[in-house]
Amino acid sequence: MEAKKILVVEDNEDTREILLYRLKSMGNYEVLLASNGKEALQIATQTKPDLIIMDLKMPVMDGWEATKALRKTDWGKDLPVIALTAQAMERDEEKALGVGCNDYIAKPIMDYAILKKKVEKLLK
Repeated sequence: MEAKKILVVEDNEDTREILLYRLKSMGNYEVLLASNGKEALQIATQTKPDLIIMDLKMPVMDGWEATKALRKTDWGKDLPVIALTAQAMERDEEKALGVGCNDYIAKPIMDYAILKKKVEKLLK
């Protein structure tokens, strides 16, 4: 079975590396990395990932803008996106779902079983 592609978009290098390691240990995933929304859109356009884990607060282009831009493309309008944010405020969750994110997880991620469940659910 071909590996599912997951694009991790996160400006913090340590968090990116931890997510890379965790996702690879969860299943047969090819993990791609981007450090901001602009880079994420370029990589996603070229590689067409199966899922994006999108940090919302980043330099250059944030996750809000990147997700909105993604939803305007033919190939990205239905692509599953999990929003990732350090500020686990209810408004952020609503706002993330409002711009087109499919799910939401707060940082720091304390329980990777929750992330695994969300990833598996969206990749089915």
